[in-house]
Amino acid sequence: MHFFDLKRPAKLGLSLDEQKHRWLREFLKSFLVVFFVYFCMYLIRNNLSAAQPLLVKKGFSTTALGWIGYGFSLAYGIGKTVLGYVVDGKNTKRFMSFLLILAAIMTLIIGVALLMNNAPVGLILVLWSLNGIFQSPGGSASLSTISRWTTTTTRGRYIGIWNISHEFGGAVAGVIALWGANHLFSGNVGGMFIFPAIIGLLVGFWGLFFGADDPQELGWDPSEVIFGENISKADQSAAKMNKWDIFKTFVMKSPWVWLLCIANVFVYVVRIGIVNWAPLYTVQQLHFTVAQGANTLLLFQLGGIIGSVVWGWFSDLLKGRRAVVSIICLALTAFVVLGYRYGTTPMMINTSLFFLGMLIYGPQLLIGVSVISFVPKNALNVSDGLTGTFAYIFGDLMAQVGFAAIADPKQNGLSILGMNLHGWNDTFIVFYIAVVLSIIILAIIAIGEEKRIRQQLATK
Repeated sequence: MHFFDLKRPAKLGLSLDEQKHRWLREFLKSFLVVFFVYFCMYLIRNNLSAAQPLLVKKGFSTTALGWIGYGFSLAYGIGKTVLGYVVDGKNTKRFMSFLLILAAIMTLIIGVALLMNNAPVGLILVLWSLNGIFQSPGGSASLSTISRWTTTTTRGRYIGIWNISHEFGGAVAGVIALWGANHLFSGNVGGMFIFPAIIGLLVGFWGLFFGADDPQELGWDPSEVIFGENISKADQSAAKMNKWDIFKTFVMKSPWVWLLCIANVFVYVVRIGIVNWAPLYTVQQLHFTVAQGANTLLLFQLGGIIGSVVWGWFSDLLKGRRAVVSIICLALTAFVVLGYRYGTTPMMINTSLFFLGMLIYGPQLLIGVSVISFVPKNALNVSDGLTGTFAYIFGDLMAQVGFAAIADPKQNGLSILGMNLHGWNDTFIVFYIAVVLSIIILAIIAIGEEKRIRQQLATK
């Protein structure tokens, strides 16, 4: 386990100017690792969504696919907090690379089982859930590495650029998986799991040995010292505490962390409700081809790529008012989703999904960035993981199993707030409920952020 420890060699005695001069090159090494590792995690996550039409033809029911997807989400959600706690204080860049290797192995086994026509639902559920556990700390670990290399005045834009990794990975996951199946496995759905798994294995081994997790591993000063920023009081206090006391003080007793957890639930209902079901929705409801259904992921994630950079930069421009920017995105989402609901052609659907991706990835990104401002760096993995735990256990329960029950023609629908929802069109009622509730909670968080920002400005 010492392989994953943060190294703290003796300082080299480099001047701050020299460290600034070398900073970009060394930062980019670590940034590229967390970027491409997280990119690959989405190749072996969103490939299931793209494979759903072929899995249905193979005999899997919509409800079974919903439970398989939720098995991943449940394991992923629990793992984000549990493994997040383990990863805090470790070399997070190296740890997430190792976990990618394990996740890729699980995906590879699923592909082989499908290729051999020996893949019962129970086996896929177990293996896909293990995949979820191994992937769970990936986002938090990436934020941890980036936050150790950057400062509060630049963090939003760098995390926004990093966020492209999973949006791009999610965008091309279906295309890459389908290409691999068609060209290497004669169109067998097992190839949609084997091919991306091999890519994940290669990148995971590379990430183990490339780059440093923070400047101090190189014998440098912390990033705040390098760029003349005050080290936060939370980080100063946490430096004198053990891991458990940090968790109790800055996570369990923080109302802002818990509010961000709840807000993340409703944001994920919207995001996962679209990205997981768009291929099947367009094939079943709008009679798109399987290839057209897979392309919906591409447009949604491409919109997210632009949105992540724009909203991350914009929140920096507003001095860290992440919740305010998130509210703006969600308010616009409520209008744009109409194009996805009432569109009938690939052009109309894909255009709507592009702008939906651009908007919904704003709050999805900024909730994680907002957490950073409320906790010390040594609690970042577990606190961000906790927001993910809520999102993937409760948000995905609705987005995966709930939406499956509503959309499945063989089921009786689902009762929510006295309404019996049945059919694809009724899933949009859930979208609007989630949007409204998330805006209300983020408005409360915006007040806390405003107080913190004004206190920081007053001390300068």
